[in-house]
Amino acid sequence: MGPTSPNQHPRVLLIDDDCELLELMGDYLERDGFAVGRTDNGSLGVEMALSGQHDIVVLDVTMPGSNGLQLLGRIRASSVLPVIMLTARGDDLDRIVGLELGADDYVPKPCSPRELAARLRAVLKRVAPPLQTQAISPLCVGPLQLRPAQRRAELHGQPLPLTNTEFNLLECLARHAGLPVSKATLSEEAMGKPLTSFDRSIDVHISSMRQKIGTLADGRSRIQTVFRRGYLLVVE
Repeated sequence: MGPTSPNQHPRVLLIDDDCELLELMGDYLERDGFAVGRTDNGSLGVEMALSGQHDIVVLDVTMPGSNGLQLLGRIRASSVLPVIMLTARGDDLDRIVGLELGADDYVPKPCSPRELAARLRAVLKRVAPPLQTQAISPLCVGPLQLRPAQRRAELHGQPLPLTNTEFNLLECLARHAGLPVSKATLSEEAMGKPLTSFDRSIDVHISSMRQKIGTLADGRSRIQTVFRRGYLLVVE
């Protein structure tokens, strides 16, 4: 089953061992226009996430047995389905590891259902394909080519295994190739949220992207850090 059409309810899957929280979050999201699947079983949650029946997943880090980070790894091994992690407030390590493993965003617990709904919509909006796909031309920066309509990136003709968030960040950098792009702009345009103090999400995503897109002929990274100004995609 493909992505939700504009006139359908967004389909969210909640994976959390806290049954009371599952009920609270699920009931609120259903009243707010989401179609909600829920499970307190991590392995079953992975199967449900990979079934093609959901548009986005909310996954708790502190699942028993296989923890949430391991479950995220199993999802990312075969899917780019958007995943929001629920993390303990102030636990930066879980957030950083989750982002490195391909999480699209995180929400610290405890959180309000309203905040979770807002984050879900923000992530779904930024991973949605453009409405007029035929009119969007590929972006080319040297051997790097991005096709926004298909959300596909290639380097020297070979596909790049980017997550949804990484694609958005690289697209933003490519549209400003050769110029520094501030972290505030990247957060607003690529991640759909304002930059907050001490948020390292963009830095973690950029680090992952650098590993995937390799280096220039002279050994420099294709994505340069510009002191106090942000990040720059080098034009070859």
